[in-house]
Amino acid sequence: MLGRTAENLFWMSRQVERAESMARLAEVGFRISLTPHRGDGHAEEWRSTLRSAGVLDSFVASHGEGAFDKALGFLLFDEANPSSVRSLLRAARTNARSVRTKITRDMWEALNATWLAYDAIRPGEITPAQLPELLGFIRDRTSLFRGALAGTILRDDTYYFSQLGAFVERADNTARILDVKYFILLPDNQAIGGEVDTYQWETILRSVSAHRSYRHVFHDNYRPWNVADFLMLRPEMPRSLRFCYDQLAETVDGLCAHYAARLPSADLIAETRDLLRQTGMDTVFRQGLHEFLTAFLGRNNRLTDVLSADYNFG
Repeated sequence: MLGRTAENLFWMSRQVERAESMARLAEVGFRISLTPHRGDGHAEEWRSTLRSAGVLDSFVASHGEGAFDKALGFLLFDEANPSSVRSLLRAARTNARSVRTKITRDMWEALNATWLAYDAIRPGEITPAQLPELLGFIRDRTSLFRGALAGTILRDDTYYFSQLGAFVERADNTARILDVKYFILLPDNQAIGGEVDTYQWETILRSVSAHRSYRHVFHDNYRPWNVADFLMLRPEMPRSLRFCYDQLAETVDGLCAHYAARLPSADLIAETRDLLRQTGMDTVFRQGLHEFLTAFLGRNNRLTDVLSADYNFG
């Protein structure tokens, strides 16, 4: 496969995954900003949400420090923001069109129809009451694309590069949400593992589709220690760091077998997967949760660079 084709597939899936993540972050910011529990809850929650999305600096540069009432539009519709849902869906469709002969009809139609429907939305006409329906639409349509990919594509290099993009992006999103939100929601006078506000922790877990499954694993209230464990190290949780790297390892092994060559990206994935498998939460908190997640994000970002070099992206 040509390097440019591999790159288009990789970023197509990353952009679809990120579009869903932006929608979920927007929902979290909207929900929590409506129920502030200390200080300037609205502005502080939107600041942390934009930081989780990795777009705080660009938002402040465009709108200023006092314009957090515009954060929702920035995440969902702002064409000057390359990580807005609108920008991401357009970019994913463009990448899909570039590899139209490599993906299936179901994949293309799911993505193309999603973009056409979203592009027809006029942001000024969306009321707060309509917002849940809009965010549900984004989640449903990105799930439709993933289902088309999983159910119709051959298990060859097209599938492998698409999956690599999706799980690199998902791991990045989970790590960023946990890093930014964890200590914001942990009260200043409360030790790790203490009781916290149930609604807010549920909302954070909702941002990664984990609020119900958490209760199946931990049959008690939401506790910071358990939330961190669930989002980082649980192999059965489909958005945990551990699950993402288990999937990346399986995917890159398939790619290596397909090309009959094992390249440095496979070794980096294996090293990160083994780190997550062998690390317990005691070790994480001794090292420092922020420090651990910062190091993980560095590894995850480096993986994109190594994949690009290994498979001649661009």
